[in-house]
Amino acid sequence: MQFHLNGFRVGDPMIEPAVDGAPRTEMPDTVDVLIVGSGPAGLVLAAQLSQFEGIETRIIERRAGPLLMGQADGVACRTVEMFNAFGLSDRLMREAYWVNETVFWRPDAQDRGAIKRTGRVQDTETGMSEFPHVIVNQARVQDYLLGVMRRSAQRLEPDYDLEVIDVQRDDAGDYPVRVTMRRTDAARLDEHVTVRARYVVGCDGARSRVRTAIGQTLRGDAANHAWGVMDALAVTDFPDIRLKAAIQSASKGNLLIIPREGGYLVRFYVDLGEVSPENRDGLKQTSVEHIIETAQRILHPYSLDVKEVAWFSVYEVGQRLTDRFDDALTADGTSREPRVFIAGDACHTHSAKAGQGMNVSMQDGFNLGWKLGAVLQGRSDAALLRTYSDERQPIAQELIDFDKEWSAMMAAPPKDPARPEAGGVDPAELQAYFVRAGRYTAGVATRYRPAMLTGEATHQPLAKGFVIGTRFHSSPVVRLADAKPMHLGHAARADGRWRLYAFADANRSALDAWCEHLASSPDSILRLVTPKDADIDSVLDVRAVLQQPHREVRLEDVPALLLPRKGRFGLVDYEKAFTSDAATDIFDERGIDRERGVLVVVRPDQYVAHVLPLDAYEELAALFRPIFHAH
Repeated sequence: MQFHLNGFRVGDPMIEPAVDGAPRTEMPDTVDVLIVGSGPAGLVLAAQLSQFEGIETRIIERRAGPLLMGQADGVACRTVEMFNAFGLSDRLMREAYWVNETVFWRPDAQDRGAIKRTGRVQDTETGMSEFPHVIVNQARVQDYLLGVMRRSAQRLEPDYDLEVIDVQRDDAGDYPVRVTMRRTDAARLDEHVTVRARYVVGCDGARSRVRTAIGQTLRGDAANHAWGVMDALAVTDFPDIRLKAAIQSASKGNLLIIPREGGYLVRFYVDLGEVSPENRDGLKQTSVEHIIETAQRILHPYSLDVKEVAWFSVYEVGQRLTDRFDDALTADGTSREPRVFIAGDACHTHSAKAGQGMNVSMQDGFNLGWKLGAVLQGRSDAALLRTYSDERQPIAQELIDFDKEWSAMMAAPPKDPARPEAGGVDPAELQAYFVRAGRYTAGVATRYRPAMLTGEATHQPLAKGFVIGTRFHSSPVVRLADAKPMHLGHAARADGRWRLYAFADANRSALDAWCEHLASSPDSILRLVTPKDADIDSVLDVRAVLQQPHREVRLEDVPALLLPRKGRFGLVDYEKAFTSDAATDIFDERGIDRERGVLVVVRPDQYVAHVLPLDAYEELAALFRPIFHAH
C-alpha cells in the first residue's frame, strides 16, 4: 500500500486522518445516501462509500449492535478478490477454514444401510483464482467491513436501534426521498426520526420495507424441502470431518458437512425431508436433538457425539427474485431517475448450500457503491445508476437457476441399482455436476453483457484471458521500480477509480505512443475526465506491463506518464510500471498478443469493461464519454 503522499504521519497507515467533524454522532436532517440494513450488502456498500470524500453516508440497523452469530459462512474466491481491494484478504485467509477438497459419500454397494466414500475432487479448479474458497462466520465478515468504515476518513459507524417504517419519494429539491424511522432502544422506544436523502438503498433482508415502498415483490417458489443446519463441536470417527463432504444415504436422507474456522467447529446441513401443508408447522419446530439424531443415522456406520451446538436453525429451500432492483419505473410504467435501490436478500434469496446468498449480496453492494460515489462527486451523470439493476438482476436470475438445480440434486435420494424405477440422482452425476458448477460456487461465473459499461468483443483475441464482462483475472508480475513480485490485480484498491492496464507491444512503440497521447494530446480522454488540479490518476489509473524481465528495463526509459508526480509535494509514483514474471509470464498466461500489445480497461468493481488495441484512441474515448463529465 502507499501512504505519506501529502506528508509524513505517524501511526497505523491503515487509518486515514479523520475529516472535520468525524465521527458524526447525531442523525442529520439530510444525507447523500441512507443505507437501510447492516448485513453483508449494506456493509460492503457503506465500506465502499466511506472511501469517497464529501459524501454524507449513514447506515441504519434495527438491531441493538453488530451481528454476533451469522447464518452464512461460505466466502467464494471472487469475494476474497473483492476483499483484497479493501485490504482485508490476508486477515480473512488467516482466520478462515480453506475449502481445498470435497469428498462424496454414497450407500455402500455391499451394505446399503452404510455409507462409503466414492469420490474426492479439488474444490476449486486450478488457476480459477489466486485466492481460495474459505469458510468464516458471517459476523466476522461483517466485523472486517465495519473496521474498514471505522478506519476511513469518514469514521463511519452504523446507527443501531432504528427501523424504517415509511419511505416516500416526492422529488422535492435535492433530497427527494423522505424516510421515517422508529427507535427500538428502551430509552427512546417508538420515538420517530425523519431524514431526507438523495439516495436510499434497502439492504434490509427478505422482509424489506424499502422493497415494499417501491412496489417490488419477491417472486418464486419454495422447493418444498426442509433442512436443519447446526454449528457443532463434536467427536466422531467419520474420517472426512475436516473436509467438505456431500453424503447420500440410501433411505435416511442426505447430509452436507462444512468444516468451520478454528479447527474444531463443523457445520451440518441435515436433510429433514419433503415439506407439505400438513407437516410444515411441525418441521419448523424441529428440535436440535432431532437434527443430531438424523445426522447420526445418515453417518452410519460412523459415530457422531455432539458435545455443544453453537447455533441451529430449520429452513425451507427457496429462491425468489424481484423484477427490478430500483425505482426507475413508476407504477404506471413511466421511466424516471432511480433514487431508491434494493440489494441482497431484499431483491433475491437463495438456498444455503450453493453458497450464493451472502456472496451475491456483497457483489450487489460493490457494484452500486462506486456508481453512487461517481455520481455524488459530480464525475458522472445520474444515468450511470440505471446500470445497477440492469446488470445485477439478470445475474441474480442466472445464479438462482443454478441454485435450483444444485439444491434439487442435493435433496434427491441416490439411485438404487436394484430399483432403477424408483428414480433419484446417480452419485457419480452429483459429483460431475459439482465439478462443472465450480465457476458458480467460486463466484467467477458472472459475465455482464455489452452495454454502457461493457464493450463488444471485437478485439477480444488481443487478450483471450481477460474476457470482457467478467472479473479481471489477476496474474503475477514484477513491479519495475523495486523488483517486487506481486499480482497485477492487487495494485487496485476499492477507491472508485477505473484501471487502464496497457500491455506493451513487441518493440514498445505502440505503448510509448499511447502514453504520449494520453499525457499531451488535446483529445486525450485522460485529460478530459481528470478534474483540474487533481492528480492525473484520480479518475483513470494508468498502469503498464512490459514484456522484458525487469532487469532488462531501465526505469529512466519508462514513459513519463508511468512516473506521474502527485500530491502537494509533486512526489513521484513509482508503482505504475510492471514487467512479466519469469515463472508465470502474464502475456502467455492470459493469451495477450505479444506483437500488438493490448489495453485492458477495468471497472472499479474489478470487471473487464473493454479490450482495445493500444492505438484505438477514439474507441477508448467513446467508452468513457457517456460515463464521465468532461473537465
